[in-house]
Amino acid sequence: MKTIDCDYLVVGSGIAGLMSAIHLAEGGAERVLVVTKRGISDSNSEKAQGGISCVMEPTDSFDAHVADTLDAGAGLCDEATVRRIVEAGPARIAELERYGVVFDKGDSLSGYDLGREGGHTARRILHSGDITGREVEARLVAHVRSLPNVEVRENVCLIDLVTTRRLGLPGANRCVGAYAFDTGTSEIFAIRAPRTVLATGGCGKVYLYTCNPDIATGDGIAIGWRAGADIANMEFIQFHPTCLFHPKAKSFLISEAVRGEGAELCDRDGVPFMEKYDRRGSLAPRDIVARAIDSELKRTAAPYACLDIRHKSVEFLRRRFPNIYAKCLEFGIDMARDLIPVVPAAHYCCGGIKATVEGVTSLQGLYAVGEVACTGLHGANRLASNSLLEALVCPCEMARRLSGIPAPDVSDIAIPNWISGNAVPSDEAVILAHNWAELRTCMWDYVGIVRSAKRLQRAYHRIRNIRNELRQYYFDYLVTPEILEVRNLADVAELIVRCAHKRRESRGLHKTLDYPERLGEARDTILHGRVARPYAASATSLSKEEL
Repeated sequence: MKTIDCDYLVVGSGIAGLMSAIHLAEGGAERVLVVTKRGISDSNSEKAQGGISCVMEPTDSFDAHVADTLDAGAGLCDEATVRRIVEAGPARIAELERYGVVFDKGDSLSGYDLGREGGHTARRILHSGDITGREVEARLVAHVRSLPNVEVRENVCLIDLVTTRRLGLPGANRCVGAYAFDTGTSEIFAIRAPRTVLATGGCGKVYLYTCNPDIATGDGIAIGWRAGADIANMEFIQFHPTCLFHPKAKSFLISEAVRGEGAELCDRDGVPFMEKYDRRGSLAPRDIVARAIDSELKRTAAPYACLDIRHKSVEFLRRRFPNIYAKCLEFGIDMARDLIPVVPAAHYCCGGIKATVEGVTSLQGLYAVGEVACTGLHGANRLASNSLLEALVCPCEMARRLSGIPAPDVSDIAIPNWISGNAVPSDEAVILAHNWAELRTCMWDYVGIVRSAKRLQRAYHRIRNIRNELRQYYFDYLVTPEILEVRNLADVAELIVRCAHKRRESRGLHKTLDYPERLGEARDTILHGRVARPYAASATSLSKEEL
């Protein structure tokens, strides 16, 4: 088995991963290795439509942005973290513009065409049409490709992290690298690195209905937890209120920016209903809007709700939402003349690996940035378009911190060879397909927008059974991308259920029928990472059974 050495291992190639690679490389690292399980541009970031929240107008303020974030976060945000990230925003926007990102211009005092989304009291969303994520991702990819000290390896899945505790070494547990699987060659190899950065995104595919792409299988959260990192607030799963409802429209999101431009949520007859639920109407924060739609659908037995933006002209909609307008037309929906059918879908994970603004986790040598991390920015409910802001700021802060701290020498740590024991190629792929479907259906039915103690208990038992079946499958058959992803999804599903069970209140995105009131004191829900069982220090190889 070969072992690759690097100064930094960055896992994931969304905006957080690419920004990490850029700032670490430009901060003096001799070799930064980026691994991503699909192509370099396959990420949640690339699908982001709305934009980046940032104070740009002289009539806006950091204090107002902080206040909006704290309000949306339902008392669980860390105010110091929020302020630090919000105030760092303008410098990161300027950096993107240096890389060639072009944001839409308008007649505002700042010169930008700033959008407004739910929960914001001002227009502060910078956007590039309605494909902001794609534009930013493309420019960052180009910049990463130009850096001689950054290597990108596509189609590489992480299996698990390697830690000193697993190696039986004395002292505090430390991450020293990872085992990886090349999906093109089926080769398993080791990566040895004194510092590993997880930027693997979210876990939307743990639910039956999601607007996330297929890659969002919670890999970093599960891998970090298995290595011993603390996990926080996984019960707070944000359901985007407006995923396009059409049998052929797989996971297509109708951006919140559409409501920011005046679209109203209504029933199939065009009758608005959001004023019944919140004084802010269709511009209420996402948790409120998603629950309102869920309530209306259950009350009327309707299969979907609608968005009405028919008061806007074709010319305006084509200019402001060119991608969304064209996609709707593909399905026979003209936004200027027709109601847009929508349903809520799993969208964003506000919890994750507990980390600081600089990405520091409870496991030495392991850092987490972007959606995989829980920094205290989002609290119990993410304010719209704050996620890309976090993905820009935290990697920069991490690199700035690490540039002044010498990396530990791990070159003399031997990573054991990987052996597969008696594992054989799988002839039972139907087991994985069934477990994948059962897991996601279970989560949607029992751990969705509204929960109860009975549903959570049922979900827990079913998920434990699925995890046991997957563990046996993992032992019996050779590694494939599919088993790695389903294994990670099952771990993340259990983490969500366990966190939800521990929170005996309704707060933000976590609504439970058994505890409908919000407690006076806001506390994080913390799950400590699994204590890894060391294998024999004299071992020369590592079998799957020992993982």
